[in-house]
Amino acid sequence: MRRAVIQNLRTFRRPTPRNALKQLRINGPYNAFFQRSIATRTPQPLQSSMRLSRRVSIPLALGVGAAASYYAWQQSGTEPNADVSPKVSGTAVGSSKSYSTAAASTASVAPSHAPVGVLGASEVPEAVRKALIVDQGQLYTAQIPADQPISKETDYSGRKVLEMLTPEQANAKLRTNEESYLVGRGEGVVRYDVVQIPSNDPIEDDHVEKIVEIPGTIAAAENGKTQSDWMFWGVFDGHAGWTTSAKLRQTLVSYVARELNTTYKSALQDPKLTFPTSDSVDAAIKKGFMKLDNEITHDSVQKVLKAKSKVVAAEILAPALSGSCALLSFYDSRSKELRVACTGDSRAVLGRRGASGKWTATALSVDQTGGTASEDARLRAEHPGEPYVTANGRILGGLEPSRAFGDAVYKWTKETQDKLKSSYFGRTPSKHLKTPPYVTAEPVITTTKVEPAKGDFVVMATDGLWEMLTNEEVVGLVGQWLEKQASTGAKSSAGSGSASGGWLQSWFRTQGAAAAALPIEHHDQKDSSSGQRAPIRQQQWGVPTGQDERFVVEDKNAATHLVRNALGGKDSDMLSALLTLPSPYSRRYRDDLTVQVIFFGEGDANGVVELNKEASATMNGSGNGNGVVNGAKAKL
Repeated sequence: MRRAVIQNLRTFRRPTPRNALKQLRINGPYNAFFQRSIATRTPQPLQSSMRLSRRVSIPLALGVGAAASYYAWQQSGTEPNADVSPKVSGTAVGSSKSYSTAAASTASVAPSHAPVGVLGASEVPEAVRKALIVDQGQLYTAQIPADQPISKETDYSGRKVLEMLTPEQANAKLRTNEESYLVGRGEGVVRYDVVQIPSNDPIEDDHVEKIVEIPGTIAAAENGKTQSDWMFWGVFDGHAGWTTSAKLRQTLVSYVARELNTTYKSALQDPKLTFPTSDSVDAAIKKGFMKLDNEITHDSVQKVLKAKSKVVAAEILAPALSGSCALLSFYDSRSKELRVACTGDSRAVLGRRGASGKWTATALSVDQTGGTASEDARLRAEHPGEPYVTANGRILGGLEPSRAFGDAVYKWTKETQDKLKSSYFGRTPSKHLKTPPYVTAEPVITTTKVEPAKGDFVVMATDGLWEMLTNEEVVGLVGQWLEKQASTGAKSSAGSGSASGGWLQSWFRTQGAAAAALPIEHHDQKDSSSGQRAPIRQQQWGVPTGQDERFVVEDKNAATHLVRNALGGKDSDMLSALLTLPSPYSRRYRDDLTVQVIFFGEGDANGVVELNKEASATMNGSGNGNGVVNGAKAKL
């Protein structure tokens, strides 16, 4: 393999334009040459601390040489007087010769033996800036003169040219949508952090957080309390559009809370019951899910047929034609039980501190796709004699999640779809469609007894995070983040009694410096029944697990901390490149990311839920001018 790479470097000096790009450009994580070149130990000017970035930066460097040569060929070829913008200067790999798109540019970068595009921020000469070139989903990096603006979005070859975000700009973009709330309800939850990073435009993910105060007439008071709290957190991973996930944000908690209200009131009629039975609570949650999906998918059809209006059809059918996974957590502060209802392939993971002081990771949901063994078996039992009910891990060979809201083309009969298509609009049904529905919104529910005194936490995220990090890495990263907060700024804040640091007091009795290795108990996670699929990005890029030195702690928001390490960690170039990419190019490399981190603990009972300003970007619609969450005391 090393000889093959060396041969590529040797022959690169005189490439044919087409072959140069074909041979050396990056075809995302699937390119065979991409995999081969990384297996070598080619010297690099930047020794990245993250194996993931090493696997990317060499082919990026090779791509730069290809791009530079291609530019030179174009300049000296059939278009010698072409107006080229920007004038990208680069260096061929394995050669000291420099190239420029400007025939006599006085701003050319001085020749260098180092591959262009892999210099660290501190190593980039003052006279140049970084550029990112996107060619039909393939990436190149290059350098441009510091005083030269990028005056066109594309060059004469039709490739998109972008200025690379600086580390400061990448940090700002990473933190744009972060929020953190301190929960002073005294009901077992002390804080939750949230962040979103879009890849689609507009973002197809959504999320919800809601605290509902329950009077004693519904939940019998204990220990002198006259009320308790129901707390909900949800992440919604939309696909084929954003309308379904937005609908879930607006309505799912209300549908579920309404069914829970009925169930809890019924339990009060039985003097033998303190709480409703576990089965009845699960049934209420499932009923709320299924009622909402029926409204989205089937009631909408009746409304459209009755209205006989394409305008009405466009509005009402949008959430049915797109789709969304849903992951909803419900915490009852009286019972201390956390229920996680999963429809689709978003995931919840519990972090719990063990006797050793390290954390253990426990999956609270199972990924539900056509490739999940249990889901495949269920679908084949429900649709006997249909070999294509799942194909290549997808429903009817198309949709990956086996459970979802919307996605009506997998739920409507062929007759319904033909009627809507002929009168309004729609897609042609799959040729394998025989006995719908093939997709359901019914969730799989797990119940966990939370131990606030031990400082449990839960991470909920759409699959964009789990494509890049394992369960253990996620829990270990939060554990590492907690230790850093306790040993630095948060420790002094806690000592001064400030609200932003006080939530940590019940977590740490003695403090020490944050350990370099992730504080996680490692267990065998290879069994598919554990609910953990190996991160596909790690599989594709060959990133080994267990190399904790690639991670970093730089954020006050725990959710942002997870996303930073998923997108590059210590490798600021990787982070900047992934955040520079616009939609739709970014979807080749990362998905929309939505992450929630919920911290359980025994905090103050001042009745206030307030914005944690040091870990939040700005005030927004979920709070008021005083930083207190609107609706925190909403009652059924």
